[in-house]
Amino acid sequence: MVSVTTLSSRRVADTLDKLHHEAKIADQAHIEEMMALMESPGADAAQVVETLLAQERADNQATYRRYANNFLAVSPAYGRFLYAMARASGATRIVEFGTSMGISAIYLAAAIRDNGGGILIGTELEPGKVSRARTNLEAAGLADLVDIREGDALETLRGVVGTIDLLHLDGAFSLYLPVLKLVEPRLKTGATILGENAFEPEYLGYVRDPANGYLSQPLPLDEGRGNEFTLRAA
Repeated sequence: MVSVTTLSSRRVADTLDKLHHEAKIADQAHIEEMMALMESPGADAAQVVETLLAQERADNQATYRRYANNFLAVSPAYGRFLYAMARASGATRIVEFGTSMGISAIYLAAAIRDNGGGILIGTELEPGKVSRARTNLEAAGLADLVDIREGDALETLRGVVGTIDLLHLDGAFSLYLPVLKLVEPRLKTGATILGENAFEPEYLGYVRDPANGYLSQPLPLDEGRGNEFTLRAA
């Protein structure tokens, strides 16, 4: 008898295929713009990242709202990695910063379902994305496992209670460290922190310093996107 996971079920698989296709179309111009910026004559990757971070720090809400119609989604390979990490760790309480249209939330919620149930607490600044993410989670049959909180993550995650098994960071780069520190008291020992586009030097410096209780290293998956794997070691 073949065992079918929630991730491989027809309802979830079809929803993800549809959303990844939509994301590819919606984000194509943005991706080309970023590639042109990185490949322009005299371009320095570190300088490009710092320019983007400076824009965020000046007004991260205005910067992020420019991408209100972009998915800025994880790749299918990274989504499967999220699912696998959540399954391997037996995660039943997950926090996600930057839910966007809900693609990564579907992967994580599928893992929660297969781990026996629990809750994914997502947070998203853009109201239109919150609405679309909820619709997409309904389509996948996973809405009952997800609580998406609309607004500034530093406010919406302030009241999180209970132990956090896994933290997924995929929002405004400049807020990765503030969000981590906000929920840090709730992270269990052995919790996994996955940072997509984790370029911000202060964040990387913090999680890569063993004195802060973490073990961290870059991920080769989706190379170039700055993915970082971090373990709450103590």
